[in-house]
Amino acid sequence: MSKEIKVVVTDYEYQDLRFEEKVLSEIPNVRLVKGNAKTDSELLDLVKDADGVINQYASLGSDIIEQMEKCKVISRYGVGVNTIDLVKATEKGICVTNVPDYCMEEVSDHALALLLSSSRKITLLNTYVKNKVWDFKKAIPIHRSAKQKVGILGFGRIPRRLVAKLISIGFEVLVYDPYVSGEVIEKAKAKSASLEEIFEYSDFVSVHMPLTKNTEGIINKNLFNISKETLVIINTSRGPIINESDLIDALESNKIGGAALDVTDAEPIKSDNPLLNMENVILTPHVAWYSEESQEEMRTKCARNVLQVLRGEHPTYLVNREVSNS
Repeated sequence: MSKEIKVVVTDYEYQDLRFEEKVLSEIPNVRLVKGNAKTDSELLDLVKDADGVINQYASLGSDIIEQMEKCKVISRYGVGVNTIDLVKATEKGICVTNVPDYCMEEVSDHALALLLSSSRKITLLNTYVKNKVWDFKKAIPIHRSAKQKVGILGFGRIPRRLVAKLISIGFEVLVYDPYVSGEVIEKAKAKSASLEEIFEYSDFVSVHMPLTKNTEGIINKNLFNISKETLVIINTSRGPIINESDLIDALESNKIGGAALDVTDAEPIKSDNPLLNMENVILTPHVAWYSEESQEEMRTKCARNVLQVLRGEHPTYLVNREVSNS
């Protein structure tokens, strides 16, 4: 009899795991363990003897990974892998994978929707009309798209799709990404710019950076202090990239004009957060990634990462490339 293969889902927020089960059924004698770990103790009990792990929000820190006895792969739902200690996983020879390409259209569409809603002041005017105030002057001023600049922070898959959509509408686009050449940015019909130039000249800034030690809090009062007073900042990436306290101060002191956020420091957003009471702030509940199609794609690809590693194949979406599975 073949040895049982144990694959653990540490935590999830879906009604079932039918997509994962379908993919993993290709492995003989696989047992999928459905977890809902709330504490480190519960998490360790789940993953200690797992051959493969699928992870959503549970934090797989160095202490947990150190005690994982035979794990070959940790596959993260979505793009970010900030829930996983990459250094420790790499040290132990564990492949860490993600799904970086499942929601390019959804997130770029959502960022565009937040930008256009802010530009055309849709949410603000909707509130006034529903309160029986029929007066376009409440939205003054509104400017033509072709007269406005959009700054893009990061130039990976999602912002490249967003840039194409913005340019087709008529916006001028500036891009900051220290890891991408100016030639690549210019080929996309955008202009390469420094972080400071982005904030000095842009009417809108859309954030598409990963959350790392280098990017946490990178958007702060120093940048808000050099921004246009009308600047609207849009974030569909990760909340902590923006220093939220500095953002609130900038909004309250009218140093910038508004914000449109799909992500915040704490999620769900705390009930006493001042952002909830600002009419020049649009908030959505970390939903930019979502469509029925993108969810199925993400979950299927996430499970397929596990399948590939457990079969001895090189996973399509390997993050820590120092680890070889061949």
